[in-house]
Amino acid sequence: MTYGQIAVLLPPLSARAVGWAMNSAPDGVPWHRVVNSRGGCSTDRLPHIPTGLQRALLEAEGVQFNHKGYLELDRYRWIPETPFPD
Repeated sequence: MTYGQIAVLLPPLSARAVGWAMNSAPDGVPWHRVVNSRGGCSTDRLPHIPTGLQRALLEAEGVQFNHKGYLELDRYRWIPETPFPD
């Protein structure tokens, strides 16, 4: 998913707010599966996450990146059937 997708599901959050929330997610939350709106990894700019870690975790799950460093959102984006269970 993208930060923006999650923000739409959790109004009134912005994509940026989702990013900050993911930044402090507890252990076990698959934070590495959330990418920016272009399909890129945004965590390389964070000082406490090793450069390339998000991409390496995604690649270990079989995700492929193009020559510009983006994944194909049409192929890999997860879209829930319903936002929240009733």
